[in-house]
Amino acid sequence: MRKERGLINRILFATDFSLCARHAEEYVVLVSHAYEAAVEVVHVLELYPGVYVAVQDHSETDGRLAEVVARLRVPGRSVTGHQQTGIPSVQICEFAFEHQTNLIMMGTHGRTGLDHIFLGSTAERVLTMAPCPVLTVRAPKGPDARYNNAPVVLEQVIVPVDFSDCSLDALEYGTQLAKEFGAALTLLHVLEPVAYDDDRMLAQQDRLKDEIDVRLRSYASAIQSVGVSVREIIRGGIPADTIRECGRALDCDLIVMGTHGRRGISHLMRGSVAEAVLRRSPCPVLVVKDLSSVPVHQRVVQA
Repeated sequence: MRKERGLINRILFATDFSLCARHAEEYVVLVSHAYEAAVEVVHVLELYPGVYVAVQDHSETDGRLAEVVARLRVPGRSVTGHQQTGIPSVQICEFAFEHQTNLIMMGTHGRTGLDHIFLGSTAERVLTMAPCPVLTVRAPKGPDARYNNAPVVLEQVIVPVDFSDCSLDALEYGTQLAKEFGAALTLLHVLEPVAYDDDRMLAQQDRLKDEIDVRLRSYASAIQSVGVSVREIIRGGIPADTIRECGRALDCDLIVMGTHGRRGISHLMRGSVAEAVLRRSPCPVLVVKDLSSVPVHQRVVQA
């Protein structure tokens, strides 16, 4: 019997058939099984307006899409494949909106430097437009390659909290996930650097840290009341760097964080901490703008 009030009942899995997308399939299996969720597998044949492309034979991509569907399909769960044409990020988000998706899942290549400037990231563009939470999975490289051979589990979840509405929605989402998977939850607040030769600023920082500690404890108490193990951490530093460092130090399985979903000039000028984290994160990153697409549930963390 399907769960009636689960956090997730319909997943959109966007695949480009890359190695990181194949790695993301393991998380699709894990989450869809836990919530008995239907899965829509979407592949987008990349085509931009004004660019002429001769009609292509889609038989190869149709076949690869069918293989993905077959790997994800299990008895009693709906898994269907869809071939779309257009701008990948736009097609993914439009499909999610039209099909009332609760969660988008996708791999990301985690490009940085010049590759990121010139090629951009479909995952990052999806984050700014998506009508629902987005879980991105990066195929680890270098020092993080050890995660490639590790079993896919959700036992340690970290949620950065800056007390904005979107970060508290992310904390609520992370709490519900932790409860479902029996995971331990870490609340992280990052204090950005101040001028340490300014005594007045240092005194204000100390008072602020005490106030933050009280607020984090209140959230932790509410989360503990529903049976989730939780701890609070306050660290100083640049937010994106500190979040990634804590994720590695705690052997974190998932980072759940909020984003304001800025676009246009505001996004270009200020960027997104969430985007900076997912480019180099050693574990999957789940980004939440709000909970409007999430099925009704009893809220634990009050905004």
